[in-house]
Amino acid sequence: METHLHFSLNGDVRTFNVFQSVVSRDLDENQRATRANFIQKLINKKKHLEGRLKLIGGANKYEGNIYIYHAGRWGAICDDSWDEAAAQVACRTFNRTGVATHGGQFGEATEKFWMDDVVCEGNEPSLLQCIFSGWGSSDCERSEVAGVICREKIEESPLPLKQPKRMKTKTFLHQVLDVRGTSLRLVGGRNSNEGRVEIYHKGIWGSICPDGWTIYEAAVVCKHLALGYAEQALQTDYFGSSRIVLSGLQCEGNETNLFMCKHGEFGNVFCPGEKGYVAGAVCTRYLPDLLLDTTVIERTAHLHDVPMFQLQCAMEENCLSKSAYEIQQTNSNWQFETRRLLRFTASSLNIGNAEFRPYLPKHLWQWHLCHMHYHSMEVFATFDILHAAGNRIAEGHKASFCLEDNTCLPGVEQKYSCKNYGDQGVSINCSDIYHYNIDCQWVDVTDVVPGYYTFKVAVNPHARVAEQQYHNNVASCMLTLSDTYAAVHGCKLERP
Repeated sequence: METHLHFSLNGDVRTFNVFQSVVSRDLDENQRATRANFIQKLINKKKHLEGRLKLIGGANKYEGNIYIYHAGRWGAICDDSWDEAAAQVACRTFNRTGVATHGGQFGEATEKFWMDDVVCEGNEPSLLQCIFSGWGSSDCERSEVAGVICREKIEESPLPLKQPKRMKTKTFLHQVLDVRGTSLRLVGGRNSNEGRVEIYHKGIWGSICPDGWTIYEAAVVCKHLALGYAEQALQTDYFGSSRIVLSGLQCEGNETNLFMCKHGEFGNVFCPGEKGYVAGAVCTRYLPDLLLDTTVIERTAHLHDVPMFQLQCAMEENCLSKSAYEIQQTNSNWQFETRRLLRFTASSLNIGNAEFRPYLPKHLWQWHLCHMHYHSMEVFATFDILHAAGNRIAEGHKASFCLEDNTCLPGVEQKYSCKNYGDQGVSINCSDIYHYNIDCQWVDVTDVVPGYYTFKVAVNPHARVAEQQYHNNVASCMLTLSDTYAAVHGCKLERP
């Protein structure tokens, strides 16, 4: 009895004949070849979709949550680390420029997450060339999907008439509000330390638009209300909602009250994103606080020329610049090529009143065969070299990290260790130290010409773990680079 099987792929319907009474081991060579060719055509037909992007949920085809095609299916991208550089890479696919959106601005994710912690320089030809945590490796909720708003590229013109309007300067809240009659509160929470943020002005309580709402704004709210520090910054309707009266709020995170922050509009405002979603916060009095040691960075920074055959383990973690991987693909003797590395030691002391713990649960930690231990955080530190104009020209991206107590102040016992699948973290008054001789504790400067640059080292750069403050998380230093040496000096602490 002959049966006709119909396969449909993108509207292309094929008919394939098989016999119900015949099992696979009885097929002759011609039948096997026919079947193999047919299956291969199906695979090839979809192979060209690998890395393809689409935008869903926007008002047009050039905006929305972003989905990428991989391994035969579409998947979402988490908004962790998603920034303007990544948005530029995504929008370039559509021959446009654009901006990043966060928090599922165009709705919740409808597919599984394919990518997380995407880090781009901005000049990559596609998102596939950016650094990320690995296909399908994500701890994100459905509401944490990344998106873009792509716009037509603006050609250079002697009459940039609309530029001043687009670059409208934000003003401080205290410049438009009578702070003597203005109040702030958290409402709708399970206790007084959490809820949606509401501001009172001229007899009306109103909410804050969550567009651009981050841990820095939440930190100022908690400080303003004398509730300690911000544990979470939420964009949600979980705590209820009310009329939105404030949008475009922007804080540095070290302001003493919310009125010292800048804003876009107050009163009758437009708020994009999910209907009913407002800014919320969870406050606490106990958080860690990492203090980056600038003196150690200055004292240990130096150049080191290393043949690539000694860097194969580091290459697996994307710890070299792009030219190294291009050499690997094009030069059969790539192992004997040399890379110039700017090495340095980074030490972070926890001066807070709570332990610094990785945000991923232990069962999601990744085993790394080269280093023979589990990595608990995908992005714990970033290293950047910036040109005078502020453009990043080189970076050291350590793909994974192991947190432990390397040294502690007198009287404090070391608790966390990476050995034997041990618990990871940084105890109060203990330091996590990455010495200059450890893999990836460097920036590949092989392609950087001698000159004067800014060198930045940042720990917990995306505030994935809440801290008491963030203005001691970045060391911004001057870098003098020559053909024979590197000098790092004048380091100062600042916010990521």
